[in-house]
Amino acid sequence: MFTTAVKNKNILQVGMGSARRLSSITKFDTKKFVQSLQQNGGFNAQQAETAVNIVNKAINDGIYSITRNLVTKETLSSTAYEQKVDFAKLKGELQTMDKSEFNNLKKEQEQLKTDLTNLKNRIKEEITKNQAGVRLDLNLEKGRIREENSTHESKIEDTYTRIDEEIANMQMQIKQVKTQVMQWLIGVSSGTFALLLAFIRFFG
Repeated sequence: MFTTAVKNKNILQVGMGSARRLSSITKFDTKKFVQSLQQNGGFNAQQAETAVNIVNKAINDGIYSITRNLVTKETLSSTAYEQKVDFAKLKGELQTMDKSEFNNLKKEQEQLKTDLTNLKNRIKEEITKNQAGVRLDLNLEKGRIREENSTHESKIEDTYTRIDEEIANMQMQIKQVKTQVMQWLIGVSSGTFALLLAFIRFFG
């Protein structure tokens, strides 16, 4: 803002100087014009001087109004150079900002990539732990099933063994009964045969 104010002040000073120079160039002979108005226009001395002053002031005001916005070539070149410098500075600042933003985005991208890698590793570890836990549970369940099967098989074998023992005992008991029956039959037969012989001898 200070630079702009200085520029405007310089331009105003240059414009005023140009107005003074143009005013001096276009300045006419008022005395001659007063005499011309008196001789040809029918004005008296006071009217002629008043009219000339009004015209002179109007001309000077018009020249000042026109030249107020005029600048010299040197001032224009200086202003263009300053604007060029300001533009180059602004361009450098924008490039610096763009580079800084690019670096920040790159850092954020790298951080995001690192976070994703860490998350992937954690998920992989969790999956591995869960798989190991499932395998352990399956192995324990298989072991328990094997133990139960072994227990059932042992019980079945014991049952078969008991059945075989019971059958063997029953067969032995049957044999013993058969032997006793045979012995009894033999005894009965021998007694009957002895009685029969005795009866034959007695009545024979």
